[in-house]
Amino acid sequence: MEFIAASLFDYVVQHSQEEPLLLQELTRATHLKVLQPRMLSGPLQGRFLSLLSKLIAPKRILEVGTFTGYATLCLAEGLAKEGHIDTLDKNEELVDFQRQFFDRSPWGSQINQHLGNALDIIPELNSTYDLIFLDADKKNYLNYLPLLLPKLNAGGLLLSDNVLWSGKVLEATQKNDEDTKVLKAFNERLAKHPELETVLLPLRDGLTLSRKI
Repeated sequence: MEFIAASLFDYVVQHSQEEPLLLQELTRATHLKVLQPRMLSGPLQGRFLSLLSKLIAPKRILEVGTFTGYATLCLAEGLAKEGHIDTLDKNEELVDFQRQFFDRSPWGSQINQHLGNALDIIPELNSTYDLIFLDADKKNYLNYLPLLLPKLNAGGLLLSDNVLWSGKVLEATQKNDEDTKVLKAFNERLAKHPELETVLLPLRDGLTLSRKI
């Protein structure tokens, strides 16, 4: 969901850095071959992720929720020369799709795919990270947080996606709407967390930027 008029959003995109050709192709392929293509980060958020990654030049990035790899490639643009990304997803059908685009990029050898339940994989990772991007199943955001924070280096960034949830965070929560209920609690937790400095940005469907103190 976009929170500004479509014409104004188009103006914003036109006056931001152009989307790389490989990502344009990835977008087209996702719309043609994959269900729920709206889950793509898209050109505006993608350029924001790229620029943010370039500003901090992370040695290690953790991504929870790969989908088709669009955000992965955006974040990879800022990787330190010897850096790497661990990206986690449970959808086995997308592994080869992701890899074909990763390997066509300059960062293919620096992107490590992990297949399975992120709640099981995260505790087993031996690395700590300079940047973590959380974009997985919303009902588990509160469960991911205590697993991710010990993996985040001091001064590192935690990015949490879809935190406005198409505006549902402002509405009365339906009894069976677990995703919205969790996101509301997650947003409160980030805003008040003693280890984090947080700003919630109305970018695309809501993107929270938190810095570990």
